[in-house]
Amino acid sequence: MRRFSQRGGLVTLSEINITPLLDLAFVLLIIFVITTPLLEQSINLKLPHGGQPDQRIDKRNIRTVEVSVTGVYALDKQRMSLEQLIARLAGEFRSNPNVIVYIRADQDGPYKNVAALIDGCQRSGITRYSLRTEPAR
Repeated sequence: MRRFSQRGGLVTLSEINITPLLDLAFVLLIIFVITTPLLEQSINLKLPHGGQPDQRIDKRNIRTVEVSVTGVYALDKQRMSLEQLIARLAGEFRSNPNVIVYIRADQDGPYKNVAALIDGCQRSGITRYSLRTEPAR
């Protein structure tokens, strides 16, 4: 008894199966959707609401400092101690006096962490800083 069809051994497919290609596309889409918000900020923060919109500022002059609930500091998404942070900001201020420090602090965190950062900025001569908030609703 023969199990194979009576046709010739070589059969050409007239259609391409695109199901694996679609599966791959959906998996990549899901990966990008999940990872994109993680790349935008280095510390998960809940900012307070309020504030005014910014004026036109050159983005090259902005340094963003984030302060978490637990007192972890991050400068442009790099975590460091307060002393390292102040030293780095002071060095950048010496090379560019137009530096503006954006301070993003969690609304539930202790104020002493923000106060220590502002004090260190003022001791270094940096007087241009902005406390960042969520837009008013």
